[in-house]
Amino acid sequence: MTKEKLKNKNLVIGSIIATLIAISPYLFYLHESVPDVKVWHTFLFTYNAGHYDSASIAIWVLLGKLIPLYLLFIWFFTCRHWWYHVLIVPISMYAYQTFDVLNKDIIFFDANQLIYLFPIMAVVIPSIYLIRARIFNKINETTKTMQELEDELKVSPKSFWEKMRQYF
Repeated sequence: MTKEKLKNKNLVIGSIIATLIAISPYLFYLHESVPDVKVWHTFLFTYNAGHYDSASIAIWVLLGKLIPLYLLFIWFFTCRHWWYHVLIVPISMYAYQTFDVLNKDIIFFDANQLIYLFPIMAVVIPSIYLIRARIFNKINETTKTMQELEDELKVSPKSFWEKMRQYF
């Protein structure tokens, strides 16, 4: 691929990512288009708000969990720094909260989430620490700068699906 085509491809991808980030406030305020009723009937589905007083409140709470999760996923899949795996911790926290919001039988949905996050944190945090220790060990042994070492550890898969395959 020529340098010009690569530059155009990066510009298009960057524009798409910037647009996805820019529309996040509009996605959050979608809850304002939901009626203030317990059961919301549309031509596609019927939504029962469960223990919430209205469908509008239920969607507001759900979007309050989904939008940060959406932004964290964008950050995770576009970050090229060595520490990007630590983003799995808040991603798992928001994913857990989203599943709890969707479960209408749970009243206190933010309670005890650290119990479920502990196994994820027990793997991610030591891994990030070991990578950091390796970097500082290399700094002491070589004459490279921190930026040069960070550039060495950047993961640059060619596509979104290659990055997904890296985790599964």
